[in-house]
Amino acid sequence: MPVTEETKHLPAPVKPPGAAQPRLWPIWLIAILSLILAVGLAFWNWQQWQTRQATEQAISDLRQDTEQLENRYDDRGSQQGDRLQSLENRLAEQRELISTQQRQIDHNARELLEAGNRTRTDWLLAEAEYLLRIANQRLQIEKDIRGSLSALQSADDVLAESDDVGVYAVRQQLAREIQSLKGIENVDRTGLYLKLEAAIASVHELTDQALVHEQAPGFRTGDQGDTTPESTNPFVRGWHRFLETLNEIVVVRRLDEPVKPLLSPDQSAWARLNLQLMLEEAELAVLRGNQALYDRALSKAVTTVNDWYDASNPAIRGLTETLDELSRRNVDPELPDISQSISLLKKRLAGRSAAGDGSAEAGSDNGGDSQ
Repeated sequence: MPVTEETKHLPAPVKPPGAAQPRLWPIWLIAILSLILAVGLAFWNWQQWQTRQATEQAISDLRQDTEQLENRYDDRGSQQGDRLQSLENRLAEQRELISTQQRQIDHNARELLEAGNRTRTDWLLAEAEYLLRIANQRLQIEKDIRGSLSALQSADDVLAESDDVGVYAVRQQLAREIQSLKGIENVDRTGLYLKLEAAIASVHELTDQALVHEQAPGFRTGDQGDTTPESTNPFVRGWHRFLETLNEIVVVRRLDEPVKPLLSPDQSAWARLNLQLMLEEAELAVLRGNQALYDRALSKAVTTVNDWYDASNPAIRGLTETLDELSRRNVDPELPDISQSISLLKKRLAGRSAAGDGSAEAGSDNGGDSQ
């Protein structure tokens, strides 16, 4: 039998029992579990961080909303306070208005009750008192002498129509006041104002030729032509031309006479505007009755005309005459006191009222006794 066949029939070699292979699957299992646990922890931490960020953002939003609400609450509180204050002010005004109306109603009621007991003499005395009030107001506020005199005369006529013998002292004082007003020169403020307006209009119409004197140094009224005398001698003609040239170049000024300077167009307009403002100031003084302001304004206007304008110009002569006439007028005469007559009349009215009340009380007492 061959060797190969014998070899095949031999028994297989047997490994010794001490050489067994190690088991690795528990280690892999632990590693996989650890990896899963680490991934889970990381994911949980990431979720916690996201939750914390969201919570902080929500807290920040809540703080902003809280601040906005507080600001709105403060604004609304201030607005409500302003509205309440406004309502309180309106309420106080309404209360004051109601109180005023109530007082007016009470006064009207008393007037109506008194009007029923008044006689014709009472009405005439009340009318005279009204006229005396008008006279005092016109004299003190408006300084209208003529209107005040007319009101006093009308009051005297009304008192003369009444049959009250107690107005003798009132009429006596009234006659003195009328005489004192007649002794005052009336101020025609409207006429003075219109004259000043006419003077201002004449200032606007002034031309540049009226702004300087004809004899002022360097003033030329235009082309005066060739004034060289006719002569056949060429030396004489040359001498005259030399003199004309010299007169144009050299100007001789005399220091012993006042010299009025030339004015440029801008200065001319300024001079007219300055004079207009002075006259308007005089108009204001006329309306206010301010004598000091009136005299000062007209004095400055006259000085301006004399210094800057040509006195030989017809328009300037007329303006100067008008200003001189106006400067002599008195716009604020001394006014007398005409309040004594109305004081006496008030006393007389109070006496009649007291006498009427006494008569009414006596009548009521008599009526009670008869009952």
